[in-house]
Amino acid sequence: MKRPLLFKFSTIALLILLLMVPISMINGVIHERKSSQQSVVEDIAKSSSYSQKLIGPVMVVPYTKKIKEWKVDENTRVRYQVDSVINLQLYFLPSAFEVDGKLKTERLSRGIYEARLYHADNTISGHFEVPVNYGVTGDLQDYEFESPYIAMGIKDIRGIDSLKILVNNEILKMESGTKLKILGEGAHAILKQPDLLQKNILHFKLDLVLRGTESFSIVPIGRESKVSISSDWPHPSFMGDYLPIERTVENTGFSARWQTSYFSSNLEESFNQCVSSADCDAFQNRFFGVSLIEPVDQYVKSDRAIKYALLFIALTFAGFFLFEILKRLAIHPVQYGLVGLSLAFFYLLLVSLSEHIAFSTAYLISSSACILLIGFYVNYVLQSVLRGGIFSSLLASLYGLLYGLLSAEDYALLMGSLLLFGLLGVFMILTRKLDWYSIGRTENTRPGKEA
Repeated sequence: MKRPLLFKFSTIALLILLLMVPISMINGVIHERKSSQQSVVEDIAKSSSYSQKLIGPVMVVPYTKKIKEWKVDENTRVRYQVDSVINLQLYFLPSAFEVDGKLKTERLSRGIYEARLYHADNTISGHFEVPVNYGVTGDLQDYEFESPYIAMGIKDIRGIDSLKILVNNEILKMESGTKLKILGEGAHAILKQPDLLQKNILHFKLDLVLRGTESFSIVPIGRESKVSISSDWPHPSFMGDYLPIERTVENTGFSARWQTSYFSSNLEESFNQCVSSADCDAFQNRFFGVSLIEPVDQYVKSDRAIKYALLFIALTFAGFFLFEILKRLAIHPVQYGLVGLSLAFFYLLLVSLSEHIAFSTAYLISSSACILLIGFYVNYVLQSVLRGGIFSSLLASLYGLLYGLLSAEDYALLMGSLLLFGLLGVFMILTRKLDWYSIGRTENTRPGKEA
């Protein structure tokens, strides 16, 4: 009975398509578990504090201004003066702004999932240059200044462990709220000392201990801003409009330093635009910081691994087919299918084990189990322990190459391309003298026996 190549190829292709069904189901499990992990992170952040963003400090001077307006009586046509009072505010951004932040990370667990939190010990210092009479030059008698205050915007105030402020070496009382919509949540300190207001320069220093999750960012609000952040987390992802001018990333952590000015940030103009027209997008988006990421967690690696499932099954079936045509064996489609299912179960074992042990260990156990099972099975399918050993060794090499692809973030495409090219070359070399027309005319081959 003839077995044309077209029928064989069609059967193998159909099997591969059918095996994509369990592969898709396993892929769904991976995404479901990843979603569950993210939900746990959000729940823990909801109970503790979200990512943090610092805006400020800003010096605010509330004042009232008398406005004199002349009107004309409609009946007598006599002009008279009407005085009205309006409430306004003056804003001063720091001339110098420095932040020294030290982030210490910790993990909180809920079931098998973990969330990454940090404790940020920040020292924020600098000074305001306040002009005489707050810059008012004319009609000073029409102005009545109220007590100025310094406001500090903190994205999630639940994360504040402690906050202290010194202005010209005087400790001031911090109160909740910024009293300024542009800064959002935070705290403020009222400058009640008369002597402070007589000085042209107000030096400030804030000691802020803050909790947060995943990311920490700062708006460089000073005319000259210098920010240094260090952490014990070895996988930073720098974000925002400005990259660090210096950075050091090691296995024990990282340190980074930023430096900006009004010329590079245009922040003063963005701030004034936000205050005057409520168009705050430019101001809110002027920030930089760091995200404490897990570069490739077990779900990302499992997801990347399953993307190679089609290639993995196709290469394994190609190896089976190569033995079949070179050694004149007849391998039944059911045998192809069982080996394919074993390959599919590797991914389910991988994701389930990696939730409890290190990914590398889970990968070793899962791949070893599949290699041993398939190796034992193909000893009988190929009718030879030697052939089964060769097939198992090739399969082990494939698993090793796959692990290399998963570990190499930057070179995965290059390694994958070279792998495919190399395997195609090996297949062409082994079949270079094969008469493909004679395979379709073979009549003597019987299942499980050599011709």
